[in-house]
Amino acid sequence: MRPASSRGSDVAIALLAIGAIVGITFASKGEIDGWRWLHWICKPLATLLILWTVLRTEPAVSLRYRRWMAAGMMASLVGDVFLMLPQDAFVPGLVSFLLAHLCFIVALLGDSRFAERPLGMLACVAYGALNLWALWPSLPEALHVPVVVYVLVLAAMGGQAVVRARRHAMDELAGSAQWSMAGALIFMLSDTLLAWDRFRFVIPMSGLWVLATYYTALWCLARSVRGSR
Repeated sequence: MRPASSRGSDVAIALLAIGAIVGITFASKGEIDGWRWLHWICKPLATLLILWTVLRTEPAVSLRYRRWMAAGMMASLVGDVFLMLPQDAFVPGLVSFLLAHLCFIVALLGDSRFAERPLGMLACVAYGALNLWALWPSLPEALHVPVVVYVLVLAAMGGQAVVRARRHAMDELAGSAQWSMAGALIFMLSDTLLAWDRFRFVIPMSGLWVLATYYTALWCLARSVRGSR
C-alpha cells in the first residue's frame, strides 16, 4: 500500500491538473482573464508537484533512474511555461520537451539496452512517422526540421519504454517498467492531440484532452520511479 503522504500528493496533483484544465477551457481567447490566471498558476504547479514526488520517492528503482526522471520533469516544467506564455514560444517549448524525452530515454536505458527487442520500437517509430506524414502538408516550413527531430526522439522514448517493459516483464522491475511504458505511450498520445489541434484541425475542448493525457503521462512516469522493497 502506498504511504498516506503519496496519496495526499496524488490528490493535490489531480486538483491542480483540474484547475489548469478548467482555466484553459474557460479562458477567453486572446485575453488575460481570471480563468487564464487559474491556468497559469495551476499548470506549472501540477508539474512541479509531480517533480517533487519523484525527488522524494523511496525506495527508488535506482538513484540514476530517479535523477534522470527528475531532470525530464524539470525540462517538462520549463516547456509548460514556454507553451503557456501570451506570445508564441512554441519552438522553445518544443526544445524543452525534446530535452525532457532525452532525459527519460537515458533513465530507461539504465536497466535496458536501446531497442534490444525492436518490435515495440519499430511500432512507435511507425506511429510517429504516420502522424508526421499526415501533418506534413500543414506544417510551416520553418518547423519541418525541429518537428522531425522531435517526433523521432518522442518515438524513441515510447519505444524504449516498451522495450524495458518487455525485458522486465517477469522480474522485480515489472511494476516500474509497466508504469514507465504507460506514461511514455500516453505522452505520445498527448503530443499527438496537441499537434493535430495546432496544425491540422481544431479539436473540441482540446485543452481537456491534451492536459488530461499529459498529466496522466507524467504521473505514470513518476510512479515508475518507485522500486520494490
